[in-house]
Amino acid sequence: MRSLRTGLSLAALVTGAVMLFTTPAAHAADTPLRDLAAAKGKVVGTAVTGSKLTGSYGDIAGAQFSSLTPGNAMKWETVEPTQGTFNWSEADQIVAFARAHNQQVRGHTLVWHSQNPSWLTNGTWTSAQLSSLLQNHISTEVGRYKGEITAWDVVNEAFNEDGTYRSTLWYNGLGANYIAQALTWAHAADPAAKLYINDYNVEGVNAKSTALYNLVKSLKAAGVPIDGVGLQAHLILGQVPATLQQNIQRFADLGVDVAITELDVRMALPADSGKLAQQKADFKSVVAACAAVTRCVNITVWGFTDSDSWVPGTFPGYGAATPYDENYAPKPAYYGIAEALGGTTTTPPTGACSATYGVTSQWNTGFTGQVTISCSGASLSSWKANWTYGAGQQITQAWNATCTQSGAAVSCTNASYNGTVPDGGSVTFGFNASWSGSNPVPVVTLG
Repeated sequence: MRSLRTGLSLAALVTGAVMLFTTPAAHAADTPLRDLAAAKGKVVGTAVTGSKLTGSYGDIAGAQFSSLTPGNAMKWETVEPTQGTFNWSEADQIVAFARAHNQQVRGHTLVWHSQNPSWLTNGTWTSAQLSSLLQNHISTEVGRYKGEITAWDVVNEAFNEDGTYRSTLWYNGLGANYIAQALTWAHAADPAAKLYINDYNVEGVNAKSTALYNLVKSLKAAGVPIDGVGLQAHLILGQVPATLQQNIQRFADLGVDVAITELDVRMALPADSGKLAQQKADFKSVVAACAAVTRCVNITVWGFTDSDSWVPGTFPGYGAATPYDENYAPKPAYYGIAEALGGTTTTPPTGACSATYGVTSQWNTGFTGQVTISCSGASLSSWKANWTYGAGQQITQAWNATCTQSGAAVSCTNASYNGTVPDGGSVTFGFNASWSGSNPVPVVTLG
């Protein structure tokens, strides 16, 4: 449904090779989520930003997930910003990455009231013209990726909260039949792709989900090609609907698949150990509900890292909504997903602080690095980060810390203004250093 955040953290701003490494203090489960899901007959996915599919971001996206959803790359404003002129570059990049990593792609989204180009939304169209535009768009996009997209979110967010149809360009211009037409055109363009209707606040049994249920039932009865229902699951901490599994099952009983398509669980910031524990329980509850229903086939998180989440930009004061933190370290929520899929995991101990070392830019004689110190269930009033270089690297300048080096051994202590690291918080310091030949990554310890 929502845009992934376009702003990048410092570690992702580098052009060329980007290296970001996490110390052993926080590590993923031994068995990747995609393998745990496969053992349950499920697919586990994430929404991604195509330009970031390198370095640690790309490594995690490829290793942990068996399905990718383009966060924005396949939306109308991206692929056809000017009428008749198409831009497939980011979409192609994501599809190629998925192919290289033996992943499915979930196409998102063909018909939506949002993120449409201005030439479309500001135009004055007859019903016939609007129908032609929609058919052409669907036929062109689905046809381009025929055989490469496993499932499409064909129609997105068709209903109001009370179960009435949302007033949109499509509904106002074409009537409710635009949904059946869109599905029919998508099926004609790629008969093998699974076709979904996707919406939010339809996770539990309520007026909106019942309207969606009745629509799917009527489409099935009319012979319209409809294969599945997407429950977005943009949830608030501690508010997983009690009727989630019941709702999944009733859609499955109609003879369609169900997917959790955009899962995240936002919390009021700052995060702390109690909130992170509740978030773990929430992720585990949602994934377990899907795992319990045979026809619930896919669980996709809407961005796997907090640095790529739409939440802070849309809900001021809220965030930390995904399974990985901004430094690509797995949070308790990650382990909740793994456990719901049958994995046995050892969650990093509570009351722990850890350090993450990253190289943010590098040139032929030197590099810029940073270290982030994070705490969960604990806090620090002062800190010292220690590591040993293995290839003669020498620190030449530091900021936000006082760094000394004796031979290969480096020790950095807090400045007067940033010694405090609260529970759920972090501090970052940076440095420039010289290198020659190689730049292996050290393990950072706190002491």
